[in-house]
Amino acid sequence: MSYYDGYPQYVTVAEKRALAKKSMEKIKKRNPQVAPVVIAGSKLAQTWWGKAWNANLESYSDYANRIGRGRSYVRHGAVLDLRLAPGKVEALVQGSRTNPYHVQIDIAPLRRPTWERITTACGGAIQSLPELLEGKFPKALATLFTAHGEGLFPAPREITLNCSCPDWAVMCKHVAAALYGIGARLDDNPALFFALRQVTVEELVSKAIAEKSEALLKKSATKSRRVIDGGDDEIGALFGIDLDPNPGGEAAPQPQKAPSRRRPSAGNVKGH
Repeated sequence: MSYYDGYPQYVTVAEKRALAKKSMEKIKKRNPQVAPVVIAGSKLAQTWWGKAWNANLESYSDYANRIGRGRSYVRHGAVLDLRLAPGKVEALVQGSRTNPYHVQIDIAPLRRPTWERITTACGGAIQSLPELLEGKFPKALATLFTAHGEGLFPAPREITLNCSCPDWAVMCKHVAAALYGIGARLDDNPALFFALRQVTVEELVSKAIAEKSEALLKKSATKSRRVIDGGDDEIGALFGIDLDPNPGGEAAPQPQKAPSRRRPSAGNVKGH
């Protein structure tokens, strides 16, 4: 990479894509199981969990001014490989140089008191694991999950960032791209979020189901008028989509029993 007056030469988007493609071909020869981040469409994330992850990071002033540097990188396919494990994320991100940079993100486990408080609050409010992973749960839980420092999502103090690039910034473009890549990965498999935070999603769901009331079991098929429809304007407030605020619902109306028609006895039948 050439430099002018101490600054790196500008690299066009087309050049960045070509460089990322070339690096990807080399990596695939060594590791066919490579897992690049591919952004489909104009949005960096499509699901509740992916959007909530990105919104949480952007909501902190520590990150707000720098994380945007990674948007173009992740859009242009610079995240060549991204893997999530309990408490750790590792990525290969293509920069302006020939070889990609190695990014490692460490995330502290969710504090046990926080997890116990959340599982207790979810009692009777989650219907099933699929609905939880689809982001279909009461609005109150959306607020609980996304609360700063008290919810499921990590605060900056719980995240450690490292990159092999020469950028002095703690959050360089490559780290920022990897952070957005996590949101995209959660679109594909939201259960990875709970593994990342080192808690068991089944524990959350089983406790909620165990405490369901009879009213929940007889929930009406009628959808509450207060359900979030997934519009971007509403997501900006709670980071959520299609959240049902009335998990208990109302019992389905029972059909009215038709009045009995008694047949007259033979002694009361008049002759014709």
